[in-house]
Parts: sequence; C-alpha cells; structure tokens
Amino acid sequence: MTADPITRMVACNLCTGCGACAGAFPDAIRLVDDPVNGRRPVVAPGLRGQEASRSAVALCAGGATDWRSLDRSDVIDRDWGPVLAAWEGWAGDPELRHRGSSGGAVTALGLHALTSGLADGVAHVAARADDPRLNEAVISRDRAGLLRGAGSRYAQASPAERLGDIARGDEQTVFVGKPCDVASAQKAMQADRALAANIPLTIAIFCAGQPNLVATDRLLDRLGVPKGAQLTDLRYRGEGWPGLMQASWVDENGDNQTSDGIPYAEGWGRILQSERRWRCRVCADHTGAFADIAVGDPWHAPPSGDTDAGRSLIVARTPRGAAFIHDALRAGALVAEPRSRDVIARAQPNLKATHGAVWGRRIAMRSLGLATPEDRGQGLFRLWLGLPARQKLQSVAGTWKRVLRERLWRRVTIPGSAR
Repeated sequence: MTADPITRMVACNLCTGCGACAGAFPDAIRLVDDPVNGRRPVVAPGLRGQEASRSAVALCAGGATDWRSLDRSDVIDRDWGPVLAAWEGWAGDPELRHRGSSGGAVTALGLHALTSGLADGVAHVAARADDPRLNEAVISRDRAGLLRGAGSRYAQASPAERLGDIARGDEQTVFVGKPCDVASAQKAMQADRALAANIPLTIAIFCAGQPNLVATDRLLDRLGVPKGAQLTDLRYRGEGWPGLMQASWVDENGDNQTSDGIPYAEGWGRILQSERRWRCRVCADHTGAFADIAVGDPWHAPPSGDTDAGRSLIVARTPRGAAFIHDALRAGALVAEPRSRDVIARAQPNLKATHGAVWGRRIAMRSLGLATPEDRGQGLFRLWLGLPARQKLQSVAGTWKRVLRERLWRRVTIPGSAR
C-alpha cells in the first residue's frame, strides 16, 4: 500500500470527503467527484505530494477525533457532546424560514453573523451552477449568496476545501458544515493560529450520511428527468418542512420543465440513503459535537404535511455559540423557545442506538483486519452495552455480512491517484 497517508485514508475507506487536506495544500492535493466513492482527494505524485499528505493528515477527522478535548459534565454531554443549552425555533425572516430545510436557522445565523459585524463571510456549500447534482464550497458575503445554499444538499460536499482561503485571507468567516467537516475544521484551527483567528464561529448541521452520485442519478430517474437533459435545479429539502424533492431542466426543445415533487420520506428513505458511503455508517458523530452551534430537525414534533412551516432544533455547544444564539434571539434573527438539554435524544431517537451500533461495526471490521476510525474518549462501548442483545449481535454479524457482500476489504482507488 502507498506510503502516502491521505491516499491511504481514501484506500482504507476512512476519508469523509471534508476537503480539509485540499484546502490546506491546493497545489498538491485536489478533490475529485467519484460517482461511487464520493468526493475524494487525489495527491500529486512525487515528493511535493508526499510532504503535503504527511502534513495534511493531521487535519483529517476521518481517521481520528479526540472527544477528551470537549467539555462534558454529565451523561447528556457524554452521549451527544457538549450541550450547554437548546432551543426549538425558526428564522425570524419568513423567506429564510420557508427556504430552509427545517426552520432556516442555519441561514438565519449566517445572515446575522454578517449583519451584526461578527463576520465578513460565511463558508458553506451550494449547488454547482453547471451541474446541480454536485456541490461546491463557497464563501458568501450577503443574503443572496446565503440563499444559494439554503436547504439540504444530500450529495457529496467538501466545505473544508475553503479553510486554506480563510487562513490566507484577512476576513472573519463563519464555517458551516456537516459534523465531520466541522471536526476537521476544529483540528485545522488547533494546528493553525491564523485560521483559528479568522473563524469566529462554527455551525454543524445534523447529518445521517452522504449519498453518492449514483444515488442522485436514481433520484433524477424517479423525478422523471430525461437522460442527458440540461439540469437547472435539484431541490432536496426546503420550501416548507420537510419539503419536497424536485428537479428542473431544459428539454430538447429548449423549454423549461419542472418535475412533480416527491416526499422527503420517499426520496431519502427509499432512494438516497441506500447509497450512503461506508465511512458514514461507522460515523460516531451525527450531531456536530465539535461545533459552537449544531442545528437539526426536531423530529419529536414532526410536521403534519410535506410543506409545513419549518422548525429547527438549535443546540449551543460552546459559550461563544450560546452567546451568539442569545444575540440572534435579541435581534429577532431567530424566534425560538428553550428546550431541555436532553432534547436531542427525543428529537433524534435513533441516533443513540446508531452510535452504539458503531462500536460493534468497528469491532467486526477490526476482526477482519480492516482499518477503523478512532474517536478517543467518546465511550462507544458504553452505548453498545445499552443496546438490546439482538441489536448488539446485528451490529457485529451484520457488518461481517456487509464486508463480504460489498467486498469492503478491497482498496478504494480514485482515478488519477497513486496506485
């Protein structure tokens, strides 16, 4: 196997595609959209690539995170990462609320960071204009830019690709990403004082895993988009809670067409989640433990229809996150009511069991000689012990079956990478 540690992370199925490595070393590491394996880094050949890879792997949360660095005081913190306070609410701006995946809280917080003077820009992802199936990492400096990224993007995304630009610039930039993206950003901030000084706030979005491009194309088939059509828009969430999945395209006559919408439950539950990458299935943080603020769906109070007025679950994980939420509430950027600190367990009841199952999955992988992530100090074994006997067994035996069925022992290679 190659001595290059970033290529090895990809080969061993540990890469999350966050983009931190490419962001830090853009001249030596680039990201490639692989239809099956997802958005993954390719390291330049030769000494330049080797040196960059050895430095970049220290920024990678795909291989390891350290929960011992987090301030956790009780069982709620140990299960979910730090929870200083929680709210349920929505964007004070009606358009942001309507366009957002749930209540538009992430977009509202980003906009408040700009208007309050906390930040000059917000790093996030948006659909690529030339191919809305794919995402691009952007830094928005106004409302219009933020609205480009409103609503979930259930496709491979690498917002940490912009960390290098943030570090090399002189602007204050809020960073928004999935839990794995924020965990890598946190490692990068610890390693680079200039970067840390330029990021006043991090916001994580609850995540159940990233589907690949194969899944996106299946969704387009279900939406009735003709093969080879010029896709102009692909919406996964938003315009109500949880929103409909819907596509627009230009047909062979040059006319604009829009598909009928399908419910979130069908699009995610029956199409997209089947193609989540294996690294997502052994992820131990779906709720952004390393962020200042984490935002997700309050499924404990589910919408009654497909396009209800949205609501968000908003969690303060650090003192600066809590202070910013309070400031947003005072300014009217957010409208929210406090919730008890254990609300994540009620809002996302499946995730605690998922985290417990991860311990069994990793044990099964190690027994077969496969590499696994290391989340030091998280206490996954304790969560696994809390599972019913049948789920304990399934987490191990089911993984053995999946490894054999999907041949997960095979090395992942990306076109253009070292072999």
